[in-house]
Amino acid sequence: MRLDPLSLPLRFRAGDAGADERTRDVELHRERVVVRRRVSGISMALNVPVADFLGVALRVVPQGKTEAVCLTLEHPDPGLSIQLYNAANGDDVVAEWQSWAHALQRPLLVTDDSGALHELFARIGHVRLGRTAPRRRRHTAMKGRRPSIRWRRPCGFKTDAIHRDEREIIARN
Repeated sequence: MRLDPLSLPLRFRAGDAGADERTRDVELHRERVVVRRRVSGISMALNVPVADFLGVALRVVPQGKTEAVCLTLEHPDPGLSIQLYNAANGDDVVAEWQSWAHALQRPLLVTDDSGALHELFARIGHVRLGRTAPRRRRHTAMKGRRPSIRWRRPCGFKTDAIHRDEREIIARN
């Protein structure tokens, strides 16, 4: 199963163990997810903002003797988590993972050995933390505007050319 994150909004049918007929219809938009399912003959539609989801999680799922790679949009309620990508080999999984996280503006999540979710990179809000690159002064936008000698010498100078408490010499009519 492969859904394209660049062609949002998407509509697809997914498996649901708690629903009648074991299926649910999912509408995936950039800002919300609508899940339609039928439970005990009662139709329901859940409209959940994408901001309520934890992030896009990468999981390795055992399938018999082999393992498959699965990407899910994780929600604190496991019944609302949505599977986005599933493949037997993990060749393109990192590109898919990053493109889904970018399209939905959610963090990248990984699972550890116990199954708990962790963010791949430290963040403050939407800003990812990391080491800053050293400043390169030679290739800045200011390079063409001022001479580089001014970087090493203080700007401005003192002079005694300004006379105080004297009359102005201005030609007036």
